Amino acid sequence: MALEQYKIVQISYKEAMEIIVKEHYLHRKAPCSIAFGLIKDNKIEGVICYGTPSSSSLRKGIAGIDNVNNVIELTRLWVNDSVPKNGESYLIGNTLKHCGKEIVVSYADTEQNHFGVVYQATNWFYSGLSAKRTNWTIEGIDKHCQTIADKYTAKEIREIYGDKFSLQPRSRKHRYIYINADKRRKKELLTQLKYKLEPYPKQIL
Repeated sequence: MALEQYKIVQISYKEAMEIIVKEHYLHRKAPCSIAFGLIKDNKIEGVICYGTPSSSSLRKGIAGIDNVNNVIELTRLWVNDSVPKNGESYLIGNTLKHCGKEIVVSYADTEQNHFGVVYQATNWFYSGLSAKRTNWTIEGIDKHCQTIADKYTAKEIREIYGDKFSLQPRSRKHRYIYINADKRRKKELLTQLKYKLEPYPKQIL
């Protein structure tokens, strides 16, 4: 198997963000508590980042208040085009057990025509689309909308930033959940999920 020529090692936040900002389609940093690199010939050919979700309501909403500190998000995933087929699945499958939490959430952006095929291939649960929302955006400031909302009220932002502040429609995202536990514990956590599990969405070609 060609992927066996690659090794996966933990890398620093700095290393991960340098590559993510350069290579990932969003070209911006993300919450990152732990990151791993897919390495071949001492070169990083893939990066995966896990971090605390920006939204406190999401952390509570996934599986209730008892699990608020037991949730982590797969925040970024990038694999070089030179990596053999299934490189993303290989990187996910070999790092999930080391991310530090039992409940892992990740999203596939409908705006990018993503359906989460890689999550389906690695046996995540699908829990539908995120709600319709708007992003709080400040012209010239590249911060996650939740970071802005946690710091200011809408009135305060308008007073400080005036016309630079706007509300932009947020694309809906397919939400996937992985239970990082043995069979008994997985069954227990599944009963605590607040989202209804649904069949995988299919990409119409």
